[in-house]
Parts: sequence; structure tokens; C-alpha cells
Amino acid sequence: MFLWDLVDMKRIRWEGPELAPGKHVLEFDFKYDGLGMGILAYASTSGIGRSGAGLLKVDGKEVATRKMERTLPLILQWDGNLDARSDTGSPLDDADYQVPFAFTGKIDKVTLTIDRPQPSPEVIRKLEMAQGNNRVSE
Repeated sequence: MFLWDLVDMKRIRWEGPELAPGKHVLEFDFKYDGLGMGILAYASTSGIGRSGAGLLKVDGKEVATRKMERTLPLILQWDGNLDARSDTGSPLDDADYQVPFAFTGKIDKVTLTIDRPQPSPEVIRKLEMAQGNNRVSE
């Protein structure tokens, strides 16, 4: 399961089947629909807080896909983090588990890849023109 907490206003959940004992590879991929934070430099907030789609995979097989209507526009929760092996803070969802919660399995590897969206040169030109800036970006 992967759970995205939108600062307690809404929780989005991707769930797969219960895992059999043994080694597994879990992946979560999120594709953001917006242009990202980079366009704030052009006094535009149109690229933040947009929708996206999440995909949960187990051992390379798609087990859950779900669209999010919106994301957090500027910051993630400042009191949350990626907990591995133990959670001593507040749980994301009280129905899932109670703290303190200790994971008794083994985690061999965690990989986090962040691929921030970048506005295209065409979008940058349009933003600059909207600002009244005649400079053309390359």
C-alpha cells in the first residue's frame, strides 16, 4: 500500500494484494500533470497544486493506479517523513496501525528518484510575454 496524505484534508490510497513471504520489489511512480515550481519565477502559480497519476507496482506488475485531483501546491508536511522500519510519530491512518509500530521484515534498498517537471522553452516564452518581458529565452 502507498498512502498520500494531503495534510489531513484527504488521503489517497493505492493498494495491492497481500504479499506472500519472501523478497519483493515495491515501486511507486507518480506523474505530475503540472509545469512545476519553476514557473513561479515568472509570477505564475499555474504550474503548482495540479493533478497527477500514481502507479503502484509489485515485482514489476501493476497492482494499482489512481488519479489525484490535486497535489500540495508548495510544501509537503513539515512534520512527516519517510519512515522505514519504525514509526514513532502519528500514523497516516489510524485504521492501518497504531504507533509505536515496528516493521520486522528486512529492507535491502530504498531508491528515491525525483524528476521535477520543467517548462518547455515555448511555455517560458509565453510566460515572459505575459509578464511584458520582450526577452526571448533560448
